[in-house]
Amino acid sequence: MRPAGSVPSGTPEQPPLALPPWSEPGGRHLGAAAGRDRVRTLVRLLQPGSASRRAREVIREVLRQAGLDDDAIADAELIVGELAANAERHGRPPFEVHVFSVDGVPAWCEIIDGDPDVHEVAIILDLLRSVREIGLPLLAEDGRGLLLAHRLSGGHCHVHSITTCTTGTPGKAVAFALPLSSSPRSDVPPGAGDGR
Repeated sequence: MRPAGSVPSGTPEQPPLALPPWSEPGGRHLGAAAGRDRVRTLVRLLQPGSASRRAREVIREVLRQAGLDDDAIADAELIVGELAANAERHGRPPFEVHVFSVDGVPAWCEIIDGDPDVHEVAIILDLLRSVREIGLPLLAEDGRGLLLAHRLSGGHCHVHSITTCTTGTPGKAVAFALPLSSSPRSDVPPGAGDGR
C-alpha cells in the first residue's frame, strides 16, 4: 500500500496543524464558495454491532470506483475494519466513516466515535512512530488495530478531535492515508483529515 499525500500533522516531522487549508474555525467545510470544491467528503453512519462490516463495505466501494487493485483495497479494508472495531470496543456512538477525496481521488479515511478523548490513541501512535520495530506481543490486545493501520498506511495514521456529523457532539477521529491509484496524484493537501 502506498500512502497518499503528505505526512499527517502531529508526526515528529511536521508540527500539528489546527485546521486543514480548506476548513475554518467552528468546523464548517469550505466548499465551492471558497473555490476549494476539489475536496469532497463522504460521510456514512456506522451502526453499533455492524460498524466494522459497514466501514469495510464503504471503503471497498469507494476504492473500487477509484480503480484500485484488489491488494490495495484489501489493505484499506483491513485498516478500516480494525479501526471501526476499536471504535466500538473502546469508544461510544455515534460511529462514522469519512472518506476525503481530492479532485475525485480518495486520499484519506477517518473512523469517528463519540468519545472525545484522544489521549490513549495518541500515546499508542506516538509509540509506533518512535519505535522502528514493535511486535504484536508488546501491544497485547490493545493497539493491534492501530499497529496494522500504522504499518499498512506507511506510518500515515493519526488521531485528532472532531465534531461528529450525525450529532454535532465532540468525538475523535482516527485517520489514515488511502492507497494511491495507478494514476499520479501530485497535490493532496497536507493534513487532509485533520478535522473540519
